[in-house]
Amino acid sequence: MSFTAPDTAADPLALRHQSMQHQPISGRPVADLLPAGLSMGMVTLKSDNVSRLRAYYEQALGLVAVAEDGPNVVLGRSGVPLVGIEEARGLTLPGEGEAGLYHVAILFEEAADLAATVYSAVRLDPTRFVGSSDHLVSEAFYFQDPDNNGIELYVDRPRDQWQWGADGQVAMTTLYLPWDRYLDTHLTEEAVNRLTTAPASVGHVHLQVGDVHAAEDFYVRELGFEKTTALGTMALFVSAGGYHHHMAMNTWNSTGVGPRRNTLGLGSLEITLPQGEGLGSAEDRLKSAGRSVQRTDRGLEIRDPWNTLLVLSEAEAEAN
Repeated sequence: MSFTAPDTAADPLALRHQSMQHQPISGRPVADLLPAGLSMGMVTLKSDNVSRLRAYYEQALGLVAVAEDGPNVVLGRSGVPLVGIEEARGLTLPGEGEAGLYHVAILFEEAADLAATVYSAVRLDPTRFVGSSDHLVSEAFYFQDPDNNGIELYVDRPRDQWQWGADGQVAMTTLYLPWDRYLDTHLTEEAVNRLTTAPASVGHVHLQVGDVHAAEDFYVRELGFEKTTALGTMALFVSAGGYHHHMAMNTWNSTGVGPRRNTLGLGSLEITLPQGEGLGSAEDRLKSAGRSVQRTDRGLEIRDPWNTLLVLSEAEAEAN
């Protein structure tokens, strides 16, 4: 199942990740980095009960079908694909300590739209709500879907409120965020009525890995992200273009684990680069590091050290 990524130049959510005058926070040459206009694309999940999982994302989060292929479906908002679900019979769920998906994070443009989606999800099944946090750069709510995949729903604070240290790291923490007070403040009838049409995008993807230093070697030195912050040897946050993070990796439940099995759960994650920017350079860096890279009709396919499939592609060119 595949879906052509929309033109990020016309996507206001994608534009939020860009910084046209961005100076690398790491001091590395721009040519050694993924481009500032990068955005995260669709995350594909493998399930042995597609209809159940689809129903949750539609009914709880207000996603709608963007494309269908037999039992497989791509779900999104306003035509933007967010989550793909592929049928996978005969597989088991990953163990809690295995490498794989920690959560997929869906970014909203407006606090009211975040509040409406949280309200919808909690009203459908409050047992799947697992917490809420103020991260200084963002406000976030966390859920587990019926296949136990983690979901984050969040809204960013304005970039001018993010605090960057002299070491090039952005200040992030976890503070208690009262969910009921948030809804009282931000929930509107208008936002509830536009639940399925309000824009959203995949803001970041958070993975479980076996070793943070190995994750930095792959995602920063080879793939070309910049490190934006770290929690010792427990977690790493990386981005392009000065965003707080497009990806994160942690070892909170998975210290020392090796490559992941073929299980239910995460199938692949997509990373979309601006048209004509950075794909060839990323391929050269990965090949120089001895990584196996494959060109397919989806884009540039590469597996990280824990066997997670990444698909790098270019945004569609603007129509004249």
